[in-house]
Amino acid sequence: MRVEIWSDIACPWCYIGKARFTRGLADFAHRDEVEVVFRSFELDPNGAKGQVAPVVEMLAKKYGRTLEEARGMEEHVAASARAEGLTYRTEGRDHGNTFDIHRLLHLAAARGRQEELLDLAYRANFGEERSVFDPEVLVALAVEAGLEEAETRAVLADESAYAAEVRADEREAAELGANAVPFFVLDRRYGISGGQPAEVFTRALEQAWAGREVSAPAAPEGEACEPDGACAVPQP
Repeated sequence: MRVEIWSDIACPWCYIGKARFTRGLADFAHRDEVEVVFRSFELDPNGAKGQVAPVVEMLAKKYGRTLEEARGMEEHVAASARAEGLTYRTEGRDHGNTFDIHRLLHLAAARGRQEELLDLAYRANFGEERSVFDPEVLVALAVEAGLEEAETRAVLADESAYAAEVRADEREAAELGANAVPFFVLDRRYGISGGQPAEVFTRALEQAWAGREVSAPAAPEGEACEPDGACAVPQP
């Protein structure tokens, strides 16, 4: 069985959702027969390359909140991440265009190192003092994931490299009706939206394996990121 996951490295619910899916998959009896493929979805496809802004400032502007209120929004998401055993910094993170990261993830997929690079990029973006919008950080992460440095630099230098693959993923997401991430597709038959609890993923995998209709509940509000770059839940 194949599971495809549309996500963006800038999406905290994708970071959390991947951890929950991994736990759900671990409890699935046929987990060794599941192929997981990660697909591209940009939250901010129109953002200028190289233009980054602090996440807290972006949230404040998006929701018309004060910086203090935006920090509270980040803390809400951080609590969910930490409950999954994930590290999450609420200060000092950047937000920007992730197209180059997606291109490198397609390179990594071609070399059999996609999940390794994805995990490293998530950890760098959400848990460490490293900006994934810095090309040198991306090169370092790719090398750590097992890619060749020279090939990585060549892909970053050539803006057409793997660009078609990223755009194909995004078109496919639109055709499938995915307007928020993470978005999970099981065997091209069943879709699950949002960072659902682990047990929901286990149940969905079991039902998909058996050929029955998935009865997963809708994702709780805020546990997905929409293409406006904002992912946290505004607090009252």
